[in-house]
Amino acid sequence: MDAGGNTAAPAPGDAEDLEATRLSSEEAGDSGGVHEDPPDPGDGDLEETGSKAKDLPPSLLSSLPQPEAPSGTCGLWGPTAPESSPKGGPENGPGGQGGDPNDEDWRNQRKHVFVLSEAGKPIYSRYGSVEALSATMGVMTALVSFVQSAGDAIRAIYAEDHKLVFLQQGPLLLVAVSRTPQSAAQLRGELLAVHAQIVSTLTRASVARIFAHKQNYDLRRLLAGSERTLDRLLDSVERDPGVLLLGAVRCVPLARPLREALGALLQRCTAPGLALSVLAVGGRLITAAQERTVLTECRLDPADLQLLLDWVGAPAFAAGEAWAPVCLPRFNPDGFFYAYVARLDAMPVCLLLLGTDREAFHAMAACRRLVEDGMRALGATRALAEVASLSNVPSASAPAYSVQAVGAPGLRHFLYKPLDIPDHHRQLPQFTSPELEAPYSREEEQHRLSDLYHCLHARLHSTSRPLRLIYHVAEKETLLAWVTSKFELYTCLSPLVTKAGAILVVTKLLRWVKKEEDRLFIRYPPKYSTPPATSVDQAPHNGFFTGL
Repeated sequence: MDAGGNTAAPAPGDAEDLEATRLSSEEAGDSGGVHEDPPDPGDGDLEETGSKAKDLPPSLLSSLPQPEAPSGTCGLWGPTAPESSPKGGPENGPGGQGGDPNDEDWRNQRKHVFVLSEAGKPIYSRYGSVEALSATMGVMTALVSFVQSAGDAIRAIYAEDHKLVFLQQGPLLLVAVSRTPQSAAQLRGELLAVHAQIVSTLTRASVARIFAHKQNYDLRRLLAGSERTLDRLLDSVERDPGVLLLGAVRCVPLARPLREALGALLQRCTAPGLALSVLAVGGRLITAAQERTVLTECRLDPADLQLLLDWVGAPAFAAGEAWAPVCLPRFNPDGFFYAYVARLDAMPVCLLLLGTDREAFHAMAACRRLVEDGMRALGATRALAEVASLSNVPSASAPAYSVQAVGAPGLRHFLYKPLDIPDHHRQLPQFTSPELEAPYSREEEQHRLSDLYHCLHARLHSTSRPLRLIYHVAEKETLLAWVTSKFELYTCLSPLVTKAGAILVVTKLLRWVKKEEDRLFIRYPPKYSTPPATSVDQAPHNGFFTGL
């Protein structure tokens, strides 16, 4: 459990170099991040930590925008802070507690997320009833106002084992109260994801206009039904941190010929104003085809694509078809696209068509029929049905392969993100990871593994001392994290694995990923060109044209 002193140094760039890496406890003062040129394998040192290593302040996730608030005051809340900090049980979530801050079950939650207006009007609470938390949210508003009156902005408060992270986005204030090892930057990334979810429903301009007209407006009227979507988002972060940590989307493992055939099918099934076509299952991407203008000039952000995948994975889209406006906050937070969502051929495979014409429902429905006919002609229905059946597990985002497929004894789990994607395809970062299996079948074990990944990510991406390679000995597992110019990798290994054994396991894993990369990732996303939509009044209402 105990390990040697903290050391950091660059590492080689591929599996063969990793085998030759000499593990030592030599101190290295490199603070420059990832080096493009790999050093001499003989000089490769390793960050080694014990289970109680403390995190340095990490940088904000690169895929999410920096908050606009300036660097603010980071103070300590007194011993009474936990009493007034919002904690509680979900109104619609696990436990059904009422949200009273004096309720012990409510206070014992690992993490709370609150959304309120500048006037202190409650909008959302991850646990508990917002009505019962009005006084608590009023205290949060008072703290923010007090610091703002001094010409500063509050960013975070550290109180014993709690972190309170504040994020102001226009008239909305988002607060995270956490007992997890997550850094303030990582919690801020979650708050940005929650804000993006709200903006996807209303748009940033609409929210600003509403509160400019009436400062104490109750935004819950317009967000009715969105609470469950926000709950699912925060639950998925707890179980599966890869999406936010890596700033990437997860693809369904699929044979390359079939994936390319499906991409070509989406290219052929177009309609005027169609900007994006997506096939997904269980919140995971099968393939996506983009209109050339979107691909070349605007570049769909992976956070926006993940928002769409989470959206179509909601139970509301379990059957039939739907037509609804949706905002992509990173693409254009002030405009709407129009989304056609349908389940294909009585399967849990979902088709999403994103267009700029609000009158194009029937044209999109015609595209759906063409896609279904094309899939039957390709014989893809059975293969996708098998993929869909593999995702019929409690975690909707569970991948369709086991870690045993790697053939590396001692490997329990991993997160892998390729970084050597051609520049003109960089708008679609992807990652892969296997299904969580024993000993990570229970929720508390999944949370513990998530916490370990967050700690490693914070150390690798520390703003003061970024690292390249970390070997971490925890109480129940051994972990190795590695970032190069070609990939970012987090591995969880058996606690009995030695340093030399960890290197062999990671080497096998990298070779397996290289062999299977055409099945695990979309290497070259298809693109197409469509004529513009003909609706004369579309421009003020859609995100495509206002985003250019």
